[in-house]
Amino acid sequence: MPTETRKLLSKSLFRLRRLFRKLWVRTWGFAFLALAAAALSRVLAPFLPASLASFADVGAVLNILAVLSASMLAVTTFSLGVIMSTRLAIISTITPRAHQFVADDPVTQRVLATFMGAFVYALTGQVLLWTGVYEQGASAVLLLVSILVLILVVVAMLSWIGHLTKVGSIPATVEELEEALEDAFADWRGRPALGARPVARDAPPGDATATVAATAAGYVQHVDIGALNDLAERAGAAIHVKAPPGSFVVPGTPLCHHSGQMDPADLRAAFTIDRTRAFDQDVRFGIIVLSEIAQRALSPAVNDPGTAIFIIDRITAHLVGDGRPDAPEPPTCPLVFMPEVTPADLIADGLAPIARDGAEKVEIQDRLQRAFATLAHQGDRTLADAARDASRRAASLAEEALKLPEDRARIRAMAATVQGTGASAM
Repeated sequence: MPTETRKLLSKSLFRLRRLFRKLWVRTWGFAFLALAAAALSRVLAPFLPASLASFADVGAVLNILAVLSASMLAVTTFSLGVIMSTRLAIISTITPRAHQFVADDPVTQRVLATFMGAFVYALTGQVLLWTGVYEQGASAVLLLVSILVLILVVVAMLSWIGHLTKVGSIPATVEELEEALEDAFADWRGRPALGARPVARDAPPGDATATVAATAAGYVQHVDIGALNDLAERAGAAIHVKAPPGSFVVPGTPLCHHSGQMDPADLRAAFTIDRTRAFDQDVRFGIIVLSEIAQRALSPAVNDPGTAIFIIDRITAHLVGDGRPDAPEPPTCPLVFMPEVTPADLIADGLAPIARDGAEKVEIQDRLQRAFATLAHQGDRTLADAARDASRRAASLAEEALKLPEDRARIRAMAATVQGTGASAM
């Protein structure tokens, strides 16, 4: 596939995925469908049986549409109020980085889009009936479509009621976060450098002779590795990415180094930079958000060790996964070199802050040492080494913070078990 076509396809898919997560996209989609249904009523009217066309009274249809529009406006307003309250609660009690899942939640989007679409449909139908655009047969079509819309609204309300019982809770928020991270974690386990050749973060750029720098400030949300590999293949050269997803850059920050002759504009186009981080390729960001939930729970204002323990278990589950392969998949873009995300990075982002903030709580230190023991005996040497290093650091923090000698001795013994090569997970 040509470079330009492949680059456009990859970046377009990334942007379309982000676009369809926006609440207003689905809402306007339903609204346009409602307008189309109202407009097509006059076209479909001649195909209805005469008995059905005479059955629908214009006044009755107007009353139905009036009730539908008024109720949908009230329900939509109420639902938006609930969403805003939930977002504020998540920001204040969970983490500010998790509030976006309320708006991106597919159930919330589907319900609000249904309510708004029904409102626009009912309002449009009333206007067209009052202006005399519709004939008797067209009002019959409106009645049939109105019944269908009412059924959709009832189904949406039942779904919304069930969803409201759990929306905004920590388990529900964590579940939504994990769903958003699922693809990123699956990709990381097999392709820690997203298909490029993995290198250390401070690795020199080899025989690179030129540097392409950022022209705007923000976070790297997406790197089109395939487009970069195509560019390198055409130039008979190699590209060394210095700003992987999640990196913060300012004008002048190197995005990549390369050898050969390449257009800097083409190389910059492979990097999507925006004001915030995204979860699609940035698995470290997801771990950071999970860890922030535990850190907030450990703050003196909240003092909820149970939530922190829950997050420790979830981070451990993601690091273990279904069993990381003994060796990553061969790079699909061998002409691109990029720093890989290591298990040490994820443990440092996720579990290390919890060990610091929960240093004086023996139940947190106990759970952390159990998590490190689990990670240290998964058969992945890199993951095991990172877990043992983190275990030593957490034990040192606990040694300084725990007040009771027996608690310190307990954590010390658990840390020693993690360091043992023959010990089993606790």
